Amino acid sequence: MMGTLASVLATKKIRTHSDRYRADVEGDIENVGGVLKITEIRVRYTLKGSADEEADARWALQNYIEKCPGAMSVTDCIRLEHTLEFVRE
Repeated sequence: MMGTLASVLATKKIRTHSDRYRADVEGDIENVGGVLKITEIRVRYTLKGSADEEADARWALQNYIEKCPGAMSVTDCIRLEHTLEFVRE
């Protein structure tokens, strides 16, 4: 997911070097019918950029998921939540 979002950000000329871009991921594992199952994944992206880049970064967050092979592989069986903390430089 992080790589796909970085690719979409690159189309908007937004740099995603490691000092500017990261993801913190957590999830929930629940007992479903006696079997432990991952039921939700939460991804919190942090991106540093200029004020001019913020709107494009938020657009990318709203539009990358359908291009992401990993997300599309699990979207019908695991809830995915993704947020962006944009830090203005």
